Amino acid sequence: MTAATFALGGDLVVHRTGFGALRLTGEGGWGLPPDVPAARAVLRRAVELGVDLIDTADAYGPGSNEELIASTLHPYAPRLVVATKVGQCRPAPGVWVPLGRPEYLRQQVELSLRRLRVARLDLLQLHRIDPLVPVAEQLGVLAQLRSEGKVRHVGLSEVTVAELRSAREFVPVVSVQNRYNLTDRKHEAVVEYCEREGIGFIPWHPVGKGSLTRGGGAIADVAGELGATASQVALSWLLHRSPAILLIPGTSSVAHLAENQAASRFTLSSDQYRRLDAITPVPQTV
Repeated sequence: MTAATFALGGDLVVHRTGFGALRLTGEGGWGLPPDVPAARAVLRRAVELGVDLIDTADAYGPGSNEELIASTLHPYAPRLVVATKVGQCRPAPGVWVPLGRPEYLRQQVELSLRRLRVARLDLLQLHRIDPLVPVAEQLGVLAQLRSEGKVRHVGLSEVTVAELRSAREFVPVVSVQNRYNLTDRKHEAVVEYCEREGIGFIPWHPVGKGSLTRGGGAIADVAGELGATASQVALSWLLHRSPAILLIPGTSSVAHLAENQAASRFTLSSDQYRRLDAITPVPQTV
């Protein structure tokens, strides 16, 4: 069996299957979703199912995703963590541009606080490291916001082990959000580092934009053995892969939400895990 919870930063305990809210936007991550009442129903049902970690970002919408979450769920249920991100600007639908100037990051944190209707962000993640701005300046302002009490914990997104180690010299890092799934294991070394260091690893695209739910092979075989869906098998493998992994599968459907949440109920045998693990060779590290 896999552990049901993880303590971010040692003191922020959340269930290991949360919810990613990006799907509750319009096309290209722009504006409100086409069916706002349905999106609100998904958010409410997520909380009813025990979700206590919702992932969003100032860039989702931009801004409208945070506002939708707050207008639907505020005042928040006890222990509900709404994690957000700053560090990407949105000049147009489908366009994401890293922007890490300290004054911009501070401005976006203030806007996120206002939109989410909170006095402190429990988890603020740097959406991307801006290659045009010194890392010390980007992490330095997040450290300042933390010392000011506006941010409880800091996380990163799309970083290497070297970048993560460097970032920890400026501010404690409690989470890393990188793309990772059964067939995309580029960040295997980051997963292992996070597990060793007690840092939460939050994979995005956990079912590969749905690609892992189609076709046959080991995923379909294991799904048949367990009486699960292919998506549930892909999510279950992630939970078994490392106790540091936290899931944030996203959906705009209440039915699909329930399916995702049920993935944690499945226990993979050693043989099933081995067959799934063999789907994609693990990258060699030096």
